[in-house]
Amino acid sequence: MRIAMVGAGYAGLVTGACLAELGHTVTCLDTDAQKVAVLRSGGITIFEKDLADYIQRNAAAARLDFTTDYAAAIPGSDVVMIAVGTPQSQRGSSDLSHVHDAVADVAKFLEPDMTIVIKSTVPVGTTAEVAERLASLRPGIDFEIASNPEFLRQGTAVDDFMHPDRIVVGTRTAAAAATLRELYQPILDAGAPKVFTNLETSELIKYASNAFLAVKLSFINEMADVCEQSGSNVGDLAAALSLDPRIGEHYLSPGPGYGGSCLPKDMQALLHTSRVAGVPSRVVAAAIDVNSARPANMAGKIEAAIGSPINGKRIAALGLTFKANTDDLRESPAIGIIRSLVGHGARVRVYDPEGMDAARSVISGVEFAKDVEECVEGADAVAILTEWNEFASLDLDRIHKLLAEPVVVDLRNLYDPADMNAAGLTYHSIGR
Repeated sequence: MRIAMVGAGYAGLVTGACLAELGHTVTCLDTDAQKVAVLRSGGITIFEKDLADYIQRNAAAARLDFTTDYAAAIPGSDVVMIAVGTPQSQRGSSDLSHVHDAVADVAKFLEPDMTIVIKSTVPVGTTAEVAERLASLRPGIDFEIASNPEFLRQGTAVDDFMHPDRIVVGTRTAAAAATLRELYQPILDAGAPKVFTNLETSELIKYASNAFLAVKLSFINEMADVCEQSGSNVGDLAAALSLDPRIGEHYLSPGPGYGGSCLPKDMQALLHTSRVAGVPSRVVAAAIDVNSARPANMAGKIEAAIGSPINGKRIAALGLTFKANTDDLRESPAIGIIRSLVGHGARVRVYDPEGMDAARSVISGVEFAKDVEECVEGADAVAILTEWNEFASLDLDRIHKLLAEPVVVDLRNLYDPADMNAAGLTYHSIGR
């Protein structure tokens, strides 16, 4: 099939490269000329495991191309996927301006029997509205419409696409459903679970999935706080919870809170949707409140570990990205923690394997280190903020020698307290 992917951001680029890997011919379109130039030259615009190989291999095979020109991408396509950003608006709802702009441009080149697929995360009813708008802009042209939300985790997105836990498709007609089945046929043949439903349910599934994960994370973070105050161990508690098949093992690792490009904005969008529908979601609202307070609480935990006011204290912060294996700093709890520490007068030095360049335009008043050792040297405490493998395998004896004071605050619970104590380090973790 011939696919036009409108939007070469995170979801669009990964999806486009993976569809090309399945054998489709894909043209990724983006209005950012600099981004397109980098991709056409064989470069990469986001850090994601295996993505560069997929792009380079399929570009060389003439199955993947990049353009800024709608006239070059849309005509002749069997499927047009819209995968542009839907950031949070000031009201908390999703800002659909990029979707509306893309629809207007796609409409200029709409052809009979094309299938328009909304891949962007959009509120319930958006795909139906897109169909109405396309019909009004190009009356008399018969086309199909579908909703196909993505469930790609940053750091494992390529593998998530090729081996998904589910494929969700919303359609109105059997013809649109058949097109989407053909699009994903190799993955479906491999046994991927699928849910084919209507447009509105497909849209809501995405928000409900992310909300459930955010609630689960917020719950285990609250339980970690209870553990600390009651002499309990959150690791053992989470292990016991995970053995219940109704609960499962995932998203039961306590930490500094959730972040990234999806969970925070999708939680706000779902809360807005529920309020408009007249059924406010108190569970979603509570999870948002818990997560919003988390960075300041974790900064307070670091200050308590130092044992005195942190004004003038030197703190080494290991980790900037919201999670490991990505360069994404959006809504990162690490950034919130660092800002809080700086605001209280701490002298903070930071290091992250992938987030350093982006961080220079995001945070100020900090020192940027070239590696872990430079970050830690002379610090009164080191705080582990992101669960990078590099931070989970530190030479503890070396860290002890580099620190001015042997204090480690591990907000990801990467270490066994006994190992830290054996190295002579005063160790603080979450919920233990």
